[in-house]
Amino acid sequence: MILDPYFYLVATPAVILTGLAKGGFAGIGLLAIPLMALAISPIQGAAILLPILMVQDVVTVWTYRRNVDWQNLAVMIPGASIGIALGYLLAAQVSDAELELAIGVMSIIFAIRRLFLEGGQTPPPKAQPNTVLGLTWGAVAGFTSMIANAGGPPFQIYVMPQKLDRDRYIGTSALFFAIINWIKVGPFILLGQFTADSLATSAALFPLAIASTFAGVAFIRRVSPDRFYVIVYGLLIAVGIKLVADGAHIFF
Repeated sequence: MILDPYFYLVATPAVILTGLAKGGFAGIGLLAIPLMALAISPIQGAAILLPILMVQDVVTVWTYRRNVDWQNLAVMIPGASIGIALGYLLAAQVSDAELELAIGVMSIIFAIRRLFLEGGQTPPPKAQPNTVLGLTWGAVAGFTSMIANAGGPPFQIYVMPQKLDRDRYIGTSALFFAIINWIKVGPFILLGQFTADSLATSAALFPLAIASTFAGVAFIRRVSPDRFYVIVYGLLIAVGIKLVADGAHIFF
């Protein structure tokens, strides 16, 4: 178990951010790994964070258990499984920076375009679930989650145009990523990323993880459904900028 006080100084806000993200503020949890990387390696941070995310998933999935779009999950989960497998096989060949840059640019363009369209006089109609697109974006989400812990933007790009109600969107997202996290356990074990120290450190942070997730749920329920998507699009832009900033160093 890590005993360095500096680690817990950066891990505490990281875990709080993941809890708020799991509660409904999609995207801000992406800052957790960079925060932890101030004290430990990103790989070690990811190994510590995965059990924490799985505990937080239990809270969110239970809270929104009656608000799940099963039609979307039926096509996205098989795609995500393929993406995770590809991520495991290609982990050594794919540059995190290039992947982050591509997903970041895509996220920014998508979110700005949607905000512009939906703010116009004739907002676009709701998109309908699509098997091919669902499998494709599910695979992209699984792949980017396995390689760079950045599965949120691909999920949002596919699901958000469907304009699900707030709780249904959060419930679908919660169960999707809960399943992805369980699928990732096998590859993480095969890659040797779990150790006794990392698991003990994760366990020490479980109480904070659970409390912050309940806080995220409480906060998001104070947000009106009409404003929810505007906030999520704004967070997606912020996440996109963060990913672009992380990936841009390949040019310098």
